[in-house]
Amino acid sequence: MSPRTPTFYPPGTYQPEDSATWLMRRITVAFAQEVGQRLEPDGLTHAQWIPLLKIHKGVATTAAELAREAHLDAATVTRTLDRLESKGFLRRVRSSQDRRVVNLELTPQGEAVAQKIPALLCDVQNAHLRGFTRDELEAFKGLLRRVLDNALERQAHPHDHSAGHPVSHGDREE
Repeated sequence: MSPRTPTFYPPGTYQPEDSATWLMRRITVAFAQEVGQRLEPDGLTHAQWIPLLKIHKGVATTAAELAREAHLDAATVTRTLDRLESKGFLRRVRSSQDRRVVNLELTPQGEAVAQKIPALLCDVQNAHLRGFTRDELEAFKGLLRRVLDNALERQAHPHDHSAGHPVSHGDREE
């Protein structure tokens, strides 16, 4: 039995710029733009630093792993890897154990740029959180995790109408 879904946003008075998801999107865009601007002198775009960091951290060693970890489709990953390779940041190397597998390796240039990314991300995030206390940050992250948990539950059960539709006050749970 799922809990009742509240009606915080009635369609008749809906204002997109007042919605939580619009605010989250605006924050994400602002963050991405600043990170992209700061990495531009190193020759990276926003779409390129994420794969570079994931390869650097060892989270992804193949295009398929990168697609899964970065939540990107295979075609997007292939185009991004092509660009990173043409810029000299990475190389594709056939596995010596399984010739069907192509591993992704950072070049020395790619490694040097990737090592800068964590500090830059911390700097940008800290700037965006200016004025927050540690307790406020933890509460904020907890709230965001709840939203994410709800989203993941809806993805896992896309046909479960009770998980996403408001229950009117006249309905009763059984």
